[in-house]
Amino acid sequence: MSRFLQACRRQRVDRTPVWFMRQAGRSQPSYRALRARYSLLEICRDSSLVAEVTLSPVEQLDVDAAILFADITVPLLGMGVAFELQDRTGPRIRRPVRSAADAEALHPFEPEATVEALLDAVRLIRRSAAVPLIGFAGGPFTLASYLIEGGPSREFLHTKALMRGQRRVWEALMSLLTDATITYLLAQITRGAQAVQLFDSWVGALSPREYAAFVAPHSRRIFEAVRPTGVPAIHFGTGTAGLLKEMASSGGDVIGVDWRVGLDAAWAQIGPDRAIQGNLDPSTLLAPPEVLRAEAEAVLAQAGGRPGHIFNLGHGVLPETPPERLRELVEFVHDYRHETAGVRG
Repeated sequence: MSRFLQACRRQRVDRTPVWFMRQAGRSQPSYRALRARYSLLEICRDSSLVAEVTLSPVEQLDVDAAILFADITVPLLGMGVAFELQDRTGPRIRRPVRSAADAEALHPFEPEATVEALLDAVRLIRRSAAVPLIGFAGGPFTLASYLIEGGPSREFLHTKALMRGQRRVWEALMSLLTDATITYLLAQITRGAQAVQLFDSWVGALSPREYAAFVAPHSRRIFEAVRPTGVPAIHFGTGTAGLLKEMASSGGDVIGVDWRVGLDAAWAQIGPDRAIQGNLDPSTLLAPPEVLRAEAEAVLAQAGGRPGHIFNLGHGVLPETPPERLRELVEFVHDYRHETAGVRG
């Protein structure tokens, strides 16, 4: 078994596994060359291109896992949502969901009709990948926020207004998105994904009480649906220092955390029965090499060699990141040795 999958299951490893969210994408010259010829959606509709982009960082960086290249909003195309994916600014929904009629206009997600190329890419990747493949999906709150706001948001005003003021509409929308997420993740697992990650990136905008009332039941249903497959599931969000207990209770074998909370403090909140992923600030990769090493060492020291740590960033790789710095970071993490017995060298 790979060290990444061993860490997901809180087993002892020979060295700390490491991979990066958005390790395939805008920081890579090879990806930028592809984007000069194809749009993001065009790449997502070509299984060979998806496999190429997914595998390139594995070869270039020596990371311990690959993650399927796609955008979390792609399944929305299969639900009757028209949108554009814009570089740097993300999705722009043409008709935001703001009423019961808008929610009722959406329809159930059918993966074979919408993401067949992505599912075929899973098979292609598994044939040649030397490391496990992570499938993924957007969390219901994050997808709902895109649909309701019409795109990325800082304040989530429309989302919170609908959530608090139109509970039936909110529950109907979240149930539909939860069904779609379950279907999507299980389809990836069936095709060969060896782990999955739920990106509920923007759920940190909520209070613990709101999360428990409006999001947790839906997240829990997703993880309960995945659990019988035996495939490890990672539960990730940003700005979630105040939500970690609630997120852990909602499910996930691994809880992903960002840099706004110490890794050791986060682990104390989620409990010793869960693995943890994180949590270097992505901007640190643009700092001088000695700063990068010191910050990475601080993360590893907080992990303390306990079984179940997967080194990652607290969010995705920034486009400005020099690829060679990622490679240097992987080498540093792999060479790091804890004095405790959690990691053996």
